[in-house]
Amino acid sequence: MSKFIIEGGHRLHGRIEPQGAKNEALEIISAVLLTKEEVRISNIPEILDVKNLIALLQGMGVKVVRHAKGDYSFTADDIDTEYINGAEFVERCAALRGSVLVVGPLLARFGSAWFARPGGDKIGRRKIDTHITGLVALGASLSYDSSRQAYHLTAPDGLKGAYMLLDEASVTGTANIVMAASLARGATTIYNAACEPYIQQLCRLLQQMGCRIDGLGSNLLTIHGSDTLHGATHRILPDMIEVGSFIGMAALNKSELTIANVSFPNLGIIPDSFRRLGIDIEQRGDDLFIPAKEHYEIETALDGSILTVADAPWPGLTPDLLSVMLVVATQCHGSVLIHQKMFESRLFFVDRLIDMGAQIMLCDPHRAVVIGLDNRLPLKANKMLSPDIRAGIAMLIAAMSATGTSEIGNISQIDRGYESIDLRLNALGARITRCD
Repeated sequence: MSKFIIEGGHRLHGRIEPQGAKNEALEIISAVLLTKEEVRISNIPEILDVKNLIALLQGMGVKVVRHAKGDYSFTADDIDTEYINGAEFVERCAALRGSVLVVGPLLARFGSAWFARPGGDKIGRRKIDTHITGLVALGASLSYDSSRQAYHLTAPDGLKGAYMLLDEASVTGTANIVMAASLARGATTIYNAACEPYIQQLCRLLQQMGCRIDGLGSNLLTIHGSDTLHGATHRILPDMIEVGSFIGMAALNKSELTIANVSFPNLGIIPDSFRRLGIDIEQRGDDLFIPAKEHYEIETALDGSILTVADAPWPGLTPDLLSVMLVVATQCHGSVLIHQKMFESRLFFVDRLIDMGAQIMLCDPHRAVVIGLDNRLPLKANKMLSPDIRAGIAMLIAAMSATGTSEIGNISQIDRGYESIDLRLNALGARITRCD
């Protein structure tokens, strides 16, 4: 098992650019299955989850050409329909969380798709109900194969547009339904749709491919299905989660850092959320500048009560940054309640931070109170295992600021979401050694 050895206490300085957005890349790459023509995508992050999805598509018969780093062409003109209905394919899908996003395109184009219970982060139960109920609403028939432990969706006569009100604003659920609806007969209206920038980007790609979509950026989407879609080109946005992670790194390490080309309009509430922890963030064109500070003061609510930071569907704060904000708060002045509403196991990594000297009270699986130490008691080095991508990066941020040398195992979890993170941070002054 690979691990990081981190020598703490080194300040960062310089300029870093975020990679392409992982969550958008998984959606956009899956959408290439909707057409026989070439789709060219740039700014693809070459991280483990994305590489695994590309390999899955290649196994299905998609022709993949890598023109340069992050620049790929995909042509899905000769899909192996026998393979995508076989047990090996279902087994591969079960090991990859991003595989859920190929279900909608395969069902719409080929009339059959297997929905395996997906793998990925160990952060609690992730429902797939929204995906399945949405696809069934479009006319798919559903059965369950106990031997494969997978659902089978079929639509031999094609899908038909429908009106639906989603029970939750699921990002991947919305993406799956939108992609399936793009090849359905007639119009599909989705109310309570997710409206994250990544969903907006997916809709823009589908519009380029010939599908008319109304309501872009809202939670009410209308997709006018097409008989066929054609090729297109697309550039993936910078990863907002990386941007937030770098803000947290700069603050906890009392460092001066420029985060370049962040696509500021697509960051939403993220900069202001970190400002509430006392972090100064200056917008300079499309860059963010984080000046070095010795102390950070957590805001209180207007009535003087403790600050609460909670996740919410877009344009609320993404749950993927709560782990980062939690670890930053350990060395701010003041207290904050971190409320992770979506996943019941994502806060359990705080035990490792407590071992490092952080003062955190875990109230329940969803809430933790952080009492900031204002750098009076620096974090101590620790030996840890990364349970998921976001907890892993939070542990790395903590270790970079800690006194002594820390070790983080199971870093394949971090590699799933952050490309060459050790090399990129070492270029800024960090001391991270990868041991394979």
